[in-house]
Amino acid sequence: MTAENHQNHLLIIEDARGRKEFILERPIYSIGRDVECDIRLASQFVSRRHATLVRLPRGNNSNTHYYRIVDGDAKGKPSSNGIVVNGRKTPAHDLRNEDEIVFGPQVRAIYYLLQRETTTQVPTDLSEYDITLINPGMTEDIED
Repeated sequence: MTAENHQNHLLIIEDARGRKEFILERPIYSIGRDVECDIRLASQFVSRRHATLVRLPRGNNSNTHYYRIVDGDAKGKPSSNGIVVNGRKTPAHDLRNEDEIVFGPQVRAIYYLLQRETTTQVPTDLSEYDITLINPGMTEDIED
């Protein structure tokens, strides 16, 4: 029997255009109002390249990872107004389940880490799969 830990990383954005959901799978995402950003935000208070999400491996050899949000673009240029995570302004933050990120007035995101553990059983005794096949020609027609 082996156990695998499956993780899904979800970012829900709320801005002037409504609510959008992003399943995070890639190693890096740009966030901002620029048309070339991976995750676009609709607000005049958000920088063109407001923040960057970076996927990093967990140190426990479990083949899992986490996301870090960093203020500014991938080259290190910070945004004009910064990011606020769970009510505190910060240059960077390792995201945890249900963290709230505020990019500006009326523009926020909620991060969700969805985990489920699945157990795979490998049968050692194949007798449970012992199946007897019956040839249709071997059966008698039963009349009432």
